Amino acid sequence: MSGDPSGTPHPAPDPSPRPLDREKLFAARLHAARVRPYLATALFALHVVESWRVPTMAVDRHWRCYVSPGFVARTPVEELAGVWVHEVSHLLRDHHGRGDRVARERGLTGPGERLRMNIAADCEINDDVYGDGLARPDGAVEPATLHLPEGELMEDYLRQFRLGPRTQDFAWLDCGSGADGLEREWDLGADGAHGLSAQERDAVRFRVAQGITGRPGSASRGWQRWAEEAFHPPQPWRELLGAAVRSAAGGPGAGEDYTYGRPSRRSASVPGAVLPSLRRRPPHVCVVIDTSGSVSDAELGSALLEVAAISRAVGGRRDLVSVVPCDAAARDVHRVCRAEGILLVGGGGTDLRAGFARALRAQPRPDVVVVLTDGQTPWPSTRPPCRTVVGLFPRPRAARSWDEDDPEYVPDAPPAWARVVEIGAVGAGR
Repeated sequence: MSGDPSGTPHPAPDPSPRPLDREKLFAARLHAARVRPYLATALFALHVVESWRVPTMAVDRHWRCYVSPGFVARTPVEELAGVWVHEVSHLLRDHHGRGDRVARERGLTGPGERLRMNIAADCEINDDVYGDGLARPDGAVEPATLHLPEGELMEDYLRQFRLGPRTQDFAWLDCGSGADGLEREWDLGADGAHGLSAQERDAVRFRVAQGITGRPGSASRGWQRWAEEAFHPPQPWRELLGAAVRSAAGGPGAGEDYTYGRPSRRSASVPGAVLPSLRRRPPHVCVVIDTSGSVSDAELGSALLEVAAISRAVGGRRDLVSVVPCDAAARDVHRVCRAEGILLVGGGGTDLRAGFARALRAQPRPDVVVVLTDGQTPWPSTRPPCRTVVGLFPRPRAARSWDEDDPEYVPDAPPAWARVVEIGAVGAGR
């Protein structure tokens, strides 16, 4: 919301030399986390940047929160808490990415259209964000202010109003590039300090969605709707992937080893000899993630969600799941303690044979190798000594352009010895 609580047009940024009252600002954040505990992960992921050029508070797409010292000085703690929640809501709901998409699809250009996006995004947030311990600042933009229905999305509101007499009181509104996608003069940019990577941002959203879905009834309907979409509830393709992993992990030879701790019953037939018994142990799964340039950030974020789903498929034992990022070369093996702690480095060409080789050298040796890729890779010429599941990111055939230098080139399909599931497709898999 990031505006003057009075609701009047906001003056120029406060040029006074007073320092930012961080104690007051952080007290407001703590209050926001107490009354909206499911948002705590996101609130504390924001990095504060003091700025005299920001009218009030604003965010960028890299999860920095720019704060005017003058605004903090004149705003009560209870209302600052509401601004904290409002600003982080823009980021959680990906208003900057959605604003960029809407601008491309509808040909919306210029600061006026971005202001309209900011107002529409505020309507999406503010219809149910306040109350229950969170103060509503005077002048906050709500759907009723513009005679619009509640419970709709930014894209819907954009179709229902234009800038005019009803919106003139909100000309000061500026929640930053995190609300509409248009960079501001105060933004530190992608290379600036303290920004979150795309994978870290997806991990924060995932944690918040987990908190909302784990305690049904504690969040508003708008947040519950958001969490259902962000958390990726079970879909047919995910069930197929989980079933494939469980089937591979439970197959003959997977997770089995000989032990002398419990002698074989056949020892009685061989006097003087102690034979080992075959003992079932928890299966180890190694996930090879394609991090080449042809895999999008959204797909990498989805891959991290699949890692969490795979750990559930083997009984929730994250210590049994490891991850190998790979483009043309394999990276270090990561143990899965927290999915958001896995750094997916890459961006070059693709050769997952290196990923297979690195996975098979891991200790303990995996019983199952899961590969998440778009399929633009050469495959091992021989079958690995363990079961293999391949999850393919969808590539519409009509939109494929595998190689600009050779339009006829089509990459090899996954080998017959792998169980294949197309991620995102209903009824896919072989």
